Amino acid sequence: MPKVRTTPDLILLAVTLILVMIGSLMVFSASAVWADYRFDDSFFFLKRQLIFVSIGLISMFLMIQVDYWRLKSLANIALMVCFGLLIIVLIPGVGLVRGGAQSWLGIGAFSIQPSEFMKLAMILFLAKYVSINQKYITTWKRGLFPILALIFTAFGLIMLQPDLGTGAVMVITCMVLIFVAGARVSHFFLLGGIGLAGFVGLIISAPYRLQRITSFLNPWEDPLGSGFQIIQSLYAIAPGGLLGLGFGHSRQKYFYLPEPQTDFIFAILAEELGFIGGTFVLLCFAVLLWRGLRIAIHAPDLYGTLFATGIIGMIAIQVMINIGVVIGLIPVTGITLPLLSYGGSSLTLMLTTIGVLLNISRHIR
Repeated sequence: MPKVRTTPDLILLAVTLILVMIGSLMVFSASAVWADYRFDDSFFFLKRQLIFVSIGLISMFLMIQVDYWRLKSLANIALMVCFGLLIIVLIPGVGLVRGGAQSWLGIGAFSIQPSEFMKLAMILFLAKYVSINQKYITTWKRGLFPILALIFTAFGLIMLQPDLGTGAVMVITCMVLIFVAGARVSHFFLLGGIGLAGFVGLIISAPYRLQRITSFLNPWEDPLGSGFQIIQSLYAIAPGGLLGLGFGHSRQKYFYLPEPQTDFIFAILAEELGFIGGTFVLLCFAVLLWRGLRIAIHAPDLYGTLFATGIIGMIAIQVMINIGVVIGLIPVTGITLPLLSYGGSSLTLMLTTIGVLLNISRHIR
């Protein structure tokens, strides 16, 4: 085992804390009006977000101290627990329904989203499995097939909720991890064809997904229906200009943009802080991804490289999808912006995974 350094990657730690601080401020600004109207407490969402931040930071600093090699022995258990939770959440009367998806389990006054934790469990398991069986990764029968069967079983359970956004992030992240591990490019072309056919099937099976695509191409076709969110998001970004309207002075949060503290928080940020504020946040994410890639490249073993690759891939994919939705480049998918959006499961997961990255950084060559 390589010698442990005294400190983790301080640049990664600093940029993470900066993003969490900005996220907490923006959650308050974006949600204050809605929280005051619904709960008679402007600080309702902020107080809950700070609880999630505290739990996430504790988890992150614990992960910094626990050698990532020890997590290897927990991979199978973590995956089985997450599979169990994905099944439990589908039981009528047990899983909570929000936004048309039965994706949450209630725990007291709070709730967790098992599909979020499945993403980390899948990354952990694949990093372990592939690092042990890398010599088979170029084969179909002993290499890719068992892995894909596992991935798409989890994807199928997530789609039963249904939650296409989270499922897509998990699948794409796993594909990135497998590609880095050395899988054949020809296999990816085959998987791409299968994935395209499956995507078309998912659209046909649920008309609302087709509406999202058509509204993405022309949101003004149904401005009060399927195109409403995209139009209101663009209405938030456009007035921001260079410097923005000022913190707390968003207009779209006044019941125009639905629940702006979650998926569309970047739109409110751009409206209030302008092009400069939005660019600063994107640069922070760029630094985070750069440090994560550096950790993956210099990890002391294949397991560490794949684990870090999966984590940084998951974060990058979520950022690209969320920003793409907010600025109208891709259809609405319901993906939160890492470290900024309101949400316990997502924020806790992200801070925990960054804690693992920071731990790997203590061992890099």
